[in-house]
Amino acid sequence: MTCSSALNRLRAAACVCVLLVAGAAKAEVSGAPAAKACGPSFSHSGPDAEAYGAGRNYPLGTIADRRRQDYMVATFSNFDKLLPAHAVAPPAAPSSLARDCDRAAWHYDFDGERRTIDQYLARHPATGLLIARDQTILFERYQYGRRDTDRLLSNSMVKTMVAMLVGIAIKEGKIRSIEDLAQDYVPEMKGSTYGQTSLRALLTMSAGVEFSERYDGTDDATKLALDLRRSDLPSAAILLRRYNNRPVPPETKFAYTGSQTETLGLVLMAATGKRLSDYLSEKIWKPMGAEDEASWTVDGHNQELAYCCLAARLRDYARFGLLLARDGGGIIPEAWVIEATTAPEGSFRSPRVATQFYGYGYQTWIMPAKRRMFAMLGINGQAIFVDPASKLVLVHTAVRLKPNRDPAARELTALWFGLVRELGVSAAR
Repeated sequence: MTCSSALNRLRAAACVCVLLVAGAAKAEVSGAPAAKACGPSFSHSGPDAEAYGAGRNYPLGTIADRRRQDYMVATFSNFDKLLPAHAVAPPAAPSSLARDCDRAAWHYDFDGERRTIDQYLARHPATGLLIARDQTILFERYQYGRRDTDRLLSNSMVKTMVAMLVGIAIKEGKIRSIEDLAQDYVPEMKGSTYGQTSLRALLTMSAGVEFSERYDGTDDATKLALDLRRSDLPSAAILLRRYNNRPVPPETKFAYTGSQTETLGLVLMAATGKRLSDYLSEKIWKPMGAEDEASWTVDGHNQELAYCCLAARLRDYARFGLLLARDGGGIIPEAWVIEATTAPEGSFRSPRVATQFYGYGYQTWIMPAKRRMFAMLGINGQAIFVDPASKLVLVHTAVRLKPNRDPAARELTALWFGLVRELGVSAAR
C-alpha cells in the first residue's frame, strides 16, 4: 500500500466517523426545532434517571430484583431473559407504517395548565411513547436508553389480545359460545368454581369468585404467580381450583383479577389445541404484519401466562392498536371487536360504574367518552389507547414505581384526550 493510498483511506474513515457521530447526535436530540427526521428519537436519560440506574447503564438483575427501581428499566425491556418465554413468530415481511415529519406542537390541559408532550415526558418515567393515526406514525420517542428494537413488557395489556383470540376461536367454531362454561373445554376444572363459570363472565371480569389482587406481595395474585412458575406444583388448571368461594353471582359485579384471564387462556389452549403464542402468531401477529417476534412468558409447565407478560416492540403494539381502531381490519371479526370494546350503558360494566373512571368490555377498558373509545392497560404504566372514529392510537410503556392507582395515570389520560381533540374527528369529551 502506498503512502498516498493509506492517507486517502484514513481521510475516508475519518469522514465516515464524523458522519456516524453526527447521525447519532441527531438521533439523540429529541424535539429539536430544526430536526425533520422521520425516525424515532432516543434519550439515554429520563425523569430520576440516576435512581433508575442510569449511572450503571440500567443494569439487569434477577427476577427477584424486578421491583427495585434501579433494575426496573432493564427488567421491563428484557423480561424474556429473566423468565422462560415462547416466541410469537412474525411474518416474512412487516406491514408498512408511514411517518409524518411535520408533527405539530400538540397540547393538553392538566391541573389548570397547558402542557406539551415534551413536558409530559420530562415529568413521567415513560420508556416509550408512540402516537399513530391511520397507519401513520406521528410521534415516536424512547427514554432511559431504550431503543425501538427493544421488546417492552405488556403486563396486563396482553389480556385484550386473549379476548380477541377468543373471538377468532368462536368464528372458527373451536369455541361454541361465550355462554359455555370453562369446564366444557378444560376437564381438569370440572366441578371447580372457575370451571363452572361462563366465558362471558370471565371475559367481563365478573366471575364473582373471591380472589385478591392488590399488588402488595401478600395477595392471591402474588401467590398464584409464584406457584405458577414452579414445575413441582400442579398445572394452572389445578391451582385455580383453590379459589372456590363465590360470594357474588356471576355477571353482576365487576372485579378485576388475572385468574379469570388465566382461565380463558386454558380454554383457548384446550379448544384450539395450540399454544397461545402460536395461535397469536397465526391469527394476529402474522396477519397484521408485525415487524419482529414477540415473547410470551410461560409458567413452570411451559404454558403461557394468559394474564400477563407479552413483550414486543412499540411499533408492533401500535399495529395491534391500529388493527382494533379498524374494528379488526378483517383479521378479527368486526362484530366481536365492537362488542368487546363496548360496555352497555347503565350496566355494572359501564364507565364510572365498574370503576370511578373506566368501564369494562371483554378484557378491555372502556373510556368515559362521547363515542366508543377504549384502552389496554398494564400495571406500572403500560397503556394502549384507541379511538376508532379517528383511527388514533397512543402506545405508552413506563416504569412507574406504583403498580396501580398512580396519580400519573390522570395526566396520561389528559394527554390522550388532548390528542383526540387536536387530531381526532371531533371533540371526545
